[in-house]
Amino acid sequence: QVQLVESGGGFVQAGGSLRLSCAASGRTFTTSAMGWFRQAPGKEREFVGRLRWSGDSTDYVDSVKGRFTISRDNAKNTVYLQMNSLKPEDTAVYYCAATEPYSNRWAYWGQGTQVTVSS
Repeated sequence: QVQLVESGGGFVQAGGSLRLSCAASGRTFTTSAMGWFRQAPGKEREFVGRLRWSGDSTDYVDSVKGRFTISRDNAKNTVYLQMNSLKPEDTAVYYCAATEPYSNRWAYWGQGTQVTVSS
């Protein structure tokens, strides 16, 4: 059974940093894209960024470019989201996701971890 488990969320002041982790189990994800999404209260889930399975290139939503970085440790089957210069508008539940192998379809989701940024 495939599982994605996020950790590392919490409360931080504006300008601070957090690193989220997503531990994957059930199979290896070296041929899957790994991504992060977020959902703020009253808003739809939003794409934050992804790490492509091929070549480890990344894509980010404009609002986090230059502040957030996605990386992966294949040996640990874990993907990370380093968040720097956090803003109150980054407050949301952050979800880890993975695609099917060699696919762009987001098929697996974690349970989410809360990030709260105070002004």
